[in-house]
Amino acid sequence: MKKISLSRVILLFVSGLTLLGCGSENNSEPLEEQNSATLSASSPMIGELRARTLFENPYANTPAQCYIETSYGTQNACLFCHSNAAAKQKLGNTTPQAGLDDSLGNLQLEYAFGAADRFSRSPNINPWENTLLPHKLDEAFDALKIDADAWDMRSYIQTDNWQAAYNKKRGDAKMSNSGIKDDAFRLFPALNPSALPADDDGFVRTSDTDEAIFSDANGHNTGWRAINFMPYGIFTPHTGSVSGVYIRLDAKFMQDSNGSYNLEIYKQNLELLEQAIQDRIQNAKTHYVGKASDEPLHRGLYPLKTEFAHPLHYVDVEADGTNSKFPGTRSLRVKEIRYMVKWKMHYPGEPILKDENAPLYYNKNEGWIDNGAGWWVSAFIENANGELRTQTPEELMQCVGCHSSRYGFEPEQFTSGTGNTIDTVWSFSRKFAGDLGYKEMDYLGYKRSAHVQADETAGEAHRGDPINRDANTGEYRKFLNHVVGASLYGDMPKSMEIYLTNKITKANGYSDNFPALSFETVDQLKAIQQTRLKLIREFTAKKEYLNQEGYIQAPLLYPTLEESLKGAKGYRKVVATQRYTKGKDYFGETIFTYKYYRDANNTYTHIDGTPYHEGETITDRPYHTEETILRGVGKTPTLIDENGDNYDAEYLPILSYPQRYETK
Repeated sequence: MKKISLSRVILLFVSGLTLLGCGSENNSEPLEEQNSATLSASSPMIGELRARTLFENPYANTPAQCYIETSYGTQNACLFCHSNAAAKQKLGNTTPQAGLDDSLGNLQLEYAFGAADRFSRSPNINPWENTLLPHKLDEAFDALKIDADAWDMRSYIQTDNWQAAYNKKRGDAKMSNSGIKDDAFRLFPALNPSALPADDDGFVRTSDTDEAIFSDANGHNTGWRAINFMPYGIFTPHTGSVSGVYIRLDAKFMQDSNGSYNLEIYKQNLELLEQAIQDRIQNAKTHYVGKASDEPLHRGLYPLKTEFAHPLHYVDVEADGTNSKFPGTRSLRVKEIRYMVKWKMHYPGEPILKDENAPLYYNKNEGWIDNGAGWWVSAFIENANGELRTQTPEELMQCVGCHSSRYGFEPEQFTSGTGNTIDTVWSFSRKFAGDLGYKEMDYLGYKRSAHVQADETAGEAHRGDPINRDANTGEYRKFLNHVVGASLYGDMPKSMEIYLTNKITKANGYSDNFPALSFETVDQLKAIQQTRLKLIREFTAKKEYLNQEGYIQAPLLYPTLEESLKGAKGYRKVVATQRYTKGKDYFGETIFTYKYYRDANNTYTHIDGTPYHEGETITDRPYHTEETILRGVGKTPTLIDENGDNYDAEYLPILSYPQRYETK
């Protein structure tokens, strides 16, 4: 295991990430010669190890979704992040979170938030005030004296703010790393939105030769390629946020053995990477091809200098790619531009250290953070005027919550992460097979419907439910069968609730009518949730969540125009107040999964021992107070039954190959 001081020395060399994807259109000139001047002129990536106690929320790596109740285990959103499979298989993950590692515990069974040191706020206290207590956001917003009713949200989400931010990027237009010290936009991805959408083969080509890595038969290629993957309940149209994702490999992966750029070689290397990430390496391949033939093909690992660009868009149900720039309800305005680049290789077999209170390594002026697992992470978010600004270290720490994993460091450096990512990345492992997976992200082939009312589901899907390879069931079917909701919050938008209420009835052959939630008594709510779980499984087993063409029923995926604009308006309050560290999800009222509904056999109290009352908002949960290694660690059971059919420790988010779908 290398000491961190050596790692930082290596960093000076690897800041050939100043090289990121750069090259020349002169296909015969060796890459090393092209960039010698760039290397000598660039500033290395140097940050500081700083204690997280400096942050208002030192545990921002734990997202708001992790604080919800599970309705007596009938809503297990936990399994979609907290599983063992990837780590058990050493598939680019060292963070098993369903009981395989005693130090991590089983995060499906317990709210086992880590122990705080004695000088900072406990992570057992829910810090996501905007989501938990939305009236607090309303109060902060009202203090600004802004009339939200005067906002034209339709116009707002259809106004571009990405281009102006991209124009602030400095340095070589081919590179995502400006190489300039204290440049706040140093790691803004070199993906010009004016070059989007990607071409039919997924590659982003440009008319600006300064931004192109090489030329191919179809034009000037930037090296970026769009990824179309199966979404799930974190960024979906019903959540108010939708993604585009783009990948780019180092220039050597684009070149043949003679150093000439070759599109077919690049396609082959991307295919080999896909096989490695999805754990299906074929023909005993051990290395990439072309000039990258010296690069080993590692199961579950990306090669050095891999880049990901992730624009996170507002939901625009009037955008489907035919009458708009982006498909799949992706608005022209972005909420964020996120970027990751791999600077160091880590391997699942390395020694592991785990310290919840280790410091973070970041550079505040340059706007990046080290995720502790070999990737630099940078992100840009709307300022109060809707223009993109660099995110703060505390805001970036939220990214590390999902995009990280455990590895050994001397001295220790903060790591986090989930059990479901492959090499800390979520999207590429869920890429649709073949050419379909190299398209602009389209959210299951969304097409808006003509002549719908504002309170009707705005469009339709044109793709079915892809089979999860290990579960051998549809990916969305599995989600519905365990969450009984539209997102990892366990919530259900009004339009989706109405659809299920009308569809799942005794008259239509179901064992019961789909009941509305009721909160009169705990026993009643428990019985209702058990019935809803039973009925949603009848619904998916009958394949009635698919339409006659085999596509997923639209109300399960897409909001109405009213719902989408209301969600955008609520989020804009977060933008106006700049309270991102208090939560990015705003529901307008406290959702029921944050409310206390437990019977006398399953009670818990506030941290101070004060009992909860039925229906009270859950602001905190107790933790171990004994003077042992567990002191400060959360201890409340989730009530998910380890022996029940709503528990799954082995979820792996990889689709079947060749591609298969649920059929009617």
